[in-house]
This record gives sequence, structure tokens and C-alpha cells, in this order.
Amino acid sequence: MTEREIAEIRRRYRPEKTNITHLRGCYVNEKREIVSQFDQPLSMMSEEEAEKILATLKRTLSGAQGRNLFDVEFATQQVVDSEEHRLLMSLRSSGLGDEEAVQAFLQKVIASLSMEGSYLILLAHETYDVPYRSADGGRQDDASDQVYTYFLCSICPVKLTTPALSYFIYENKLSNRPADWLVSPPELGFLFPAFDSRSANIYSALYYTRNPAENHQEFADAVFNREIPMPAAEQKETFQSLLGESLGEDCSLEVVQAVEGQLTEMIEAHKERKEEEPLAVSKYAVKRVLEGCGVPEERLSTFTQRYDEAFGPDLDLSPRNLVNARALEVATPDVTVKVNPERGDLVETRVIDGIRYILIRAEEGVQVNGIDIHIS
Repeated sequence: MTEREIAEIRRRYRPEKTNITHLRGCYVNEKREIVSQFDQPLSMMSEEEAEKILATLKRTLSGAQGRNLFDVEFATQQVVDSEEHRLLMSLRSSGLGDEEAVQAFLQKVIASLSMEGSYLILLAHETYDVPYRSADGGRQDDASDQVYTYFLCSICPVKLTTPALSYFIYENKLSNRPADWLVSPPELGFLFPAFDSRSANIYSALYYTRNPAENHQEFADAVFNREIPMPAAEQKETFQSLLGESLGEDCSLEVVQAVEGQLTEMIEAHKERKEEEPLAVSKYAVKRVLEGCGVPEERLSTFTQRYDEAFGPDLDLSPRNLVNARALEVATPDVTVKVNPERGDLVETRVIDGIRYILIRAEEGVQVNGIDIHIS
């Protein structure tokens, strides 16, 4: 799904726009036991409650693509005949009304999910009359050429607050507020089927994880039987390791700056062009940058081999997961220096009398613990 398509579905989560009629789900305690189940109509809630529920569900469609949101592609054989896809299709086609399918799904999620504490499993179903959009982007709300039917699943931790002293404005007094159980934003979830080219794509789902360092692969195995991309934080760490290990002594400051500079330029160019498709970089693009830095062929071959072993031969990565566009960090076991990435020219490495040094040009404005100092 593109950013524009995700945003279009996100806008549905307002009381005046949504066609979601009710919310299904259950409360699971820390022992993985279903304490209660609910099928709650939105029409029976106050406007404020409905807004909060919709806002919570909408968080499942938030974050950056390739970092928090991932497209899950089903194999053709799965769509033709597989238990996991049949279950998802049953939930969708019945509008969450197939009780046997709902209970099977809830049990599958509970059995697979490793999450500390209690949580809610929320399920919402909607039918969306997709407005017609002309080639120039013009939208006609009164002209719908197709209907998009989908359901959203959100897994929300339920956490106990601590007692606190509060001021009650209407009573004009201080009083103790007891501990209470509050629903937190979704930790993970998904939308099925995907909204591709503004229509339903039963070969795909949109997967969400709040924490870029955790992709909950065990949940994806149970629900989709598909491999989810490596967590963003792990992608960055793995890429950095394989780059350093592959290049060895040829991994210089200049080479790292060239790679990170090229990836940062790709991010900025993608942002300026306002492209809808998610930005991705292939191993060949990185290899071309390394070639331009004069890295020997044998090192390039090692890089390609290790990339394939770590990520797979055909996987492209999001540059946003690989670099920190806000800072260039130079670190030793004892010292860490952060530099404006646009001023990487201020940093160089040099060997003086056999000792390796990191040199930073400092003409003015030098401070130590906030105190201006002068270099004599």
C-alpha cells in the first residue's frame, strides 16, 4: 500500500465518516486466559467514547512504511487453499459475524502472542464505498465505482496506573485517585485485505508494529504463515555489521560517509518528489557507491554474499532504517562525538607518529559542559 492509500483509510476513522457499526474482541489476562468478550455497537456509545475508540484503532495505520508498517504478501497457493487465508476471508466476508471463525482467530492470536501483562484484541469491520478519482486526482464523492470491504485487528496492552493525588476542578478539592486499568495504544495489528490501487487485494495485508525493534514474528507466523521483514533496528545493526566486516581495512571514514550521504540524498529526493511508493534501496545501489569509492572487487563480492545471507538475495531495504539522517556519530570505546551530517567535512582521520587520531576542525564556538573555551 502507498502512503496515500493508507492515509485514505485512516481518514475513515472519524465518527462522521466511518461505516464501522460495532467492535468485537476480548480481554486477555496475563495467564493468556480470555476473561471476557464483547460485541459493542458504536451507536450505543457516547460521541466522546466512539471518537476515542476510533482514534485507538487508527493508530494501527500509523508510523513509517518499512519501519512500522509492512506489506505482507501471500503466496498464490495460500490464497487458493490454506487454513490461514480461509480464516481471514471468513472474518471479512461475514462482517465478523461467523462466531466459529472469530473464536478460532482469537485462540490463534492468544496461543502465538508473547506479550507481558493483559491486553485487548479489537476487531472492526467496515464497508467503504470508494469515491471515484479521475486521472488528474480529482475526487467525486457522489460517484463510487467499487466497494472495499475489510477488517482491522488491533492488539492493545492494558496497563494498571499508579495511585496519585489529583485536583478535582468541579469539586474544588484535592483527592486521591485510585489505580485503574487503562487501554494503551496498539502494540501490533493488521488490516486485511490490503487497499491496493484503491481496491481490495486479497493477496496482501498491511501489518503494523509500534516498536521498530520488535516485529512479533510468532504472531505473523500464526496469522499469515509468512515471514515479516527484519525489525528496523535490527536491519540497521545488521547492515552496519556486514558493511564493516565485508570491507575490512577498506572501510574508511570516507567510504562510510559516501554510503550514508548517498542514502540520505535518496531520502530527501523521495520526500521532495512526494512519491507514493515506499522508498527502497537494493544491494546493487550500495555496491555502486562502494565502487565509486574505489573499494576492491573482492571486497564487493564479499559484501554481496553477506548481504544475501543476512537479508536474502531479492530484498530491498528502506534507507530510513539504515542511516541516521540527523547526525553523523563518530565513536570510540571512550568517546562519542555527534556531527551535523551536512558538515561531515569537519571530521577526518589521520595517523600521526604511528598513532591513529580523529581530527575535528574547531575554529569557533567550542564548549565543554556548556562553558566556552579557547584553544591555544
